[in-house]
Amino acid sequence: MTDRIVGLLQEIRPESDFAASRDFLGDGLLDSFDMIALVAALDAVFRVSIEGVDIVPQNFQNLDAIAALLRKYRVAL
Repeated sequence: MTDRIVGLLQEIRPESDFAASRDFLGDGLLDSFDMIALVAALDAVFRVSIEGVDIVPQNFQNLDAIAALLRKYRVAL
């Protein structure tokens, strides 16, 4: 499942190596606009509607954080 998440991230920022990072925002791999694009992509692929209160940097910091967010919305990973 993380391969699907990495695939979505690569569509947003193809030049970035997300698998090698533990802090996407801190390492400059994602910015706030990218987070919104990722939320839209997660919605389209996983049919999940992420609430505004969950669209915060710590939920998009790395693959584990994104996977935890999806599990919170009952997405089977």
